[in-house]
Amino acid sequence: MAVDAVDSASGTHDPVVTTPYGAVRGRYEDGIAVFRGIPYAAPPFGARRFRPPVPPEPWDGVRDAGEFGPTTPKPPYSEAFARLLADPVVPGDDCLNLNVWTPEPGPGARLPVMVWIHGGALTRGSSAVPVYDGQAFARHGVVLVSINYRLGVEGYGLFPDAPPNAGLRDQLAALEWVRESIARFGGDPDRVTVFGESAGAISIGALLASPRAQGLFRRAVLQSGPPEASERDKVRRMVRRMATRLRVPATARAFAAVDRALLLRTQADVARLGSPVLGGPAFGIVVDGDLVPRHPMEALLAGGAPDVELLLGWTSEEYRLWLAPGGLLERVDRLGPVALAGAMARCRCGHEVPRGYRAIHPGAGTADLVGQMVTDHLLRVPLHRLADARPPRTPAYVYEFAWPSNVPGLGACHALELGFVFDTVEVPQAAQLAGPGAPQELADAMHSAWVRFAVEGDPGWQAWDASHPVRIFGAGAPHTVLGPRDRELALWDAESGRPGAPLSSPESTPSTRPRRPRRVMAVRPSSWPPRPPRAGGGRSLP
Repeated sequence: MAVDAVDSASGTHDPVVTTPYGAVRGRYEDGIAVFRGIPYAAPPFGARRFRPPVPPEPWDGVRDAGEFGPTTPKPPYSEAFARLLADPVVPGDDCLNLNVWTPEPGPGARLPVMVWIHGGALTRGSSAVPVYDGQAFARHGVVLVSINYRLGVEGYGLFPDAPPNAGLRDQLAALEWVRESIARFGGDPDRVTVFGESAGAISIGALLASPRAQGLFRRAVLQSGPPEASERDKVRRMVRRMATRLRVPATARAFAAVDRALLLRTQADVARLGSPVLGGPAFGIVVDGDLVPRHPMEALLAGGAPDVELLLGWTSEEYRLWLAPGGLLERVDRLGPVALAGAMARCRCGHEVPRGYRAIHPGAGTADLVGQMVTDHLLRVPLHRLADARPPRTPAYVYEFAWPSNVPGLGACHALELGFVFDTVEVPQAAQLAGPGAPQELADAMHSAWVRFAVEGDPGWQAWDASHPVRIFGAGAPHTVLGPRDRELALWDAESGRPGAPLSSPESTPSTRPRRPRRVMAVRPSSWPPRPPRAGGGRSLP
């Protein structure tokens, strides 16, 4: 149940809700009840290091939930990205926690619920990022939940003596907490929408395909992230490289004995050459035969999660966040044909694809061609296929965010839409990426569409069909365009050798991925990928 309690220190009334593990005291902020740092699982350290999450220990009395709880261990962004992306650190071990914004705490409200899973390449990010404030959603009648989960080697290392996908298991545990507890905060556990961006969207793709997550959510929003799984050998190589540098065995037991700060520095150093465009080593979700029994894209194309309504989309120039900081856009332009050859190798395609992109975009520079090619291959093609595969009774809706940032060089880049979705464009951390003067009317439109989808299952435009309607959120009023990416995506259909056939994720195993022999120019190892700056370690992006 929920009650208002008087804070003896301030004399103000604070909301108190009793959870299955104990009571929590939140705060009223502008009429919204806010609870921060509620543990949904026990601290994942000591004997629980690298293990699946377990329920928190119950507590006596009323636990204060006025401040964000500890964030999970993570390395900092490099200096170039820290200027654009906020990533606060809250110290402490009790990092498997969540936050709730609700306009009406109490079991009688039965309001729709949205659960936010943050991005950060599974190595960075948290629910404490100011852009993710849930006030606007709660003002519009939605209970907003945001969660922390384990990251990097702590959450996605692959060891012989520990179960994989610990971070994804954390997300499942948080959704189970929502199912069990959210009614006490005014939410309806039968009207839950999960939404996430980048790594958060990739995580949702895995949860959609997981039998263990069935029934935990009714709708899902995938922003700039397709359902995918990493090759197990690729993740093992990350762990082995770290083990070599640390001079310890590549086991969970040995890694658990390493100082946490040293572990993070080593992880950042090993991962510094990775990026979505350039490829390279990275942590990721793997098929584990349990929580992820098969490749998520394959499962969903075969009819998985048939009753979950979907909202899918991307930004017009995703790649600009991956390449603009540190001057990689200019370097890729200078490399010219070598860069195109590298993109062909990254995408495992022949010369017809870049030739087609050049014909469609005759005035584009090499960096823009490479960026759009890789973005389409890794992101838009899989999301198109996913939308195509949805049954008529549970339609998908597709959007594109096209407003260009006021920060020079970023354009309509990856993660730029977040301040608009959360209606937080006025907070300083959103302005780091958007620049000054972000249009409030665009935030109103985009935020309202997400609320409407959570409430009604329809964001306000035509559902996906053979005409490929895409809602464009850019300059001027939002509008729908039919097939704006169809010419580019047709190149990938032709490349697959089976026009119109579903194309699985580029991280699929070779046995399930249709492809033709590579035909690429010889590239000197020192020429591609361009070496990014070392400052701060790490090239993983949201």
